Amino acid sequence: MLSKVLSGATYGVNAFLVEVETHLERQIPGFSIVGLPDIAVRESRERILAAIRNCGFEFPLRKITVNLAPADIKKEGSSFDLPMAMGILVATEQVDPAVLPDFVMVGELALDGTLRPIRGTLPIAMEVRRLGICGMIVPKENGKEAAMVTGLSVYPVSSLKEAVEFMNADHARLKPLAVDVATLLDQDQVYFADFADVKGQENVKRALEVAAAGAHNIIMIGPPGSGKTMLAKRLPSILPPLTFEEALETTKIHSVAGLLPPGAALVATRPFRSPHHTISDAALVGGGLVPRPGEISLSHHGVLFLDELPEFARNVLEVLRQPLEDGAVTISRSRLSVTYPANFMLVCAMNPCPCGHYTDPNKECTCGTGLIQKYMAKISGPLMDRIDLHIEVPAIKYRELAGKEYGEQSSGIRDRVSRARRLQAKRFAGRKGLYANADMQSRDIREFCVIDGTGEELLRMAINKLGLSARAYDRILKVARTIADLAGVPNIQPEHLSEAIQYRSLDRNLL
Repeated sequence: MLSKVLSGATYGVNAFLVEVETHLERQIPGFSIVGLPDIAVRESRERILAAIRNCGFEFPLRKITVNLAPADIKKEGSSFDLPMAMGILVATEQVDPAVLPDFVMVGELALDGTLRPIRGTLPIAMEVRRLGICGMIVPKENGKEAAMVTGLSVYPVSSLKEAVEFMNADHARLKPLAVDVATLLDQDQVYFADFADVKGQENVKRALEVAAAGAHNIIMIGPPGSGKTMLAKRLPSILPPLTFEEALETTKIHSVAGLLPPGAALVATRPFRSPHHTISDAALVGGGLVPRPGEISLSHHGVLFLDELPEFARNVLEVLRQPLEDGAVTISRSRLSVTYPANFMLVCAMNPCPCGHYTDPNKECTCGTGLIQKYMAKISGPLMDRIDLHIEVPAIKYRELAGKEYGEQSSGIRDRVSRARRLQAKRFAGRKGLYANADMQSRDIREFCVIDGTGEELLRMAINKLGLSARAYDRILKVARTIADLAGVPNIQPEHLSEAIQYRSLDRNLL
């Protein structure tokens, strides 16, 4: 007796279809799983046996062989519990096989037959729709996540018994789960931190507005207590809302990493990741024995905040260089190679010296010149070159701290940022991978960052005086393009270039 049930698995942030083939023979009872299963898949034998019996079905006392095809790709996780149990019930004629080709099943079984949520439901659902399969059966907690894929009928079930009843019932009477995507996006895009909470630091707020408008990387350097961390944590509140396509991309990564809360449908707010400085390079870029997305991928379409930048290990910081250029990271192992998207804003904060008071006019620095140089040398020149905006954050003055006036609210800044992003979206329409000015390559810079003779002379003087690299030249033009977008003008003016150069002309002694 043979049965075939369709399931799915993830590979990186993408998915592929798996055929769960179940064969029963009248031999000494046994249960073997082939097709490169990992430990979690092999341990499903005990879960399936208990779940089938506790749901009131008959478990056959025969030799059971389950093949997970394609057999040359390693199968991981517990998502094959439901299709394997269903395959056994179909082979023993306890489930009607007529509609099996129309559905893909995933889910982890508890011993009592209830279904638990799994990782990677969204990418599997997207692959199911691409292949033209009409329906999908998922655990109840994963229902909204899978229902984000339009054109796919999703049927959430809470137990093996409910799944069997669904397969044996009149399917025309059962309605698939419907989700209002627009409502979910509007409800979830809520921020509790606001720029109005930060007193003073208007020049830093302006720099962050420019960074947000063009998705530029930024580093803030200043003494302790000047507000660097407070400002960074409020940056997501001025970023434009996620589009549905961006939300799907971000949700795929969080789903594969197992970080999507049970019952959640989308990651509707831009991610903000702030790893501790003791993080390893594998945890930052992704990897491990079983590759998983790292912090830079979990920050996709959001913000990666590195506080106390020089405290990170140098080798950890150096692995950021390629993802910052490519917007993706490829993890290669002897048997596999996976690519994770990593298009994020890098926001860094640091003190100017070990004691933190090198630039503080009110406190004396106790660090010698050699100690300061050694401290700053932890950050390589190539990494600093990839950061578009360098801004000094001075110690806040008492009259600003004690004042009753608050700054502009995040909503007003976000409106200007969103308007600038809409201009960029219109400009880059039809160009794959271009979301903001920071994503422009050399060809795009030549086309969209044209400057007049006055601007060329201004830029030439700045490059020669500051000794900036060719990469810094491109990044100044990108920032100037963003400043022009914020001003709502079509061409880059000399004043836009001057402001962009200012963000690269921080006192070289600080760097």
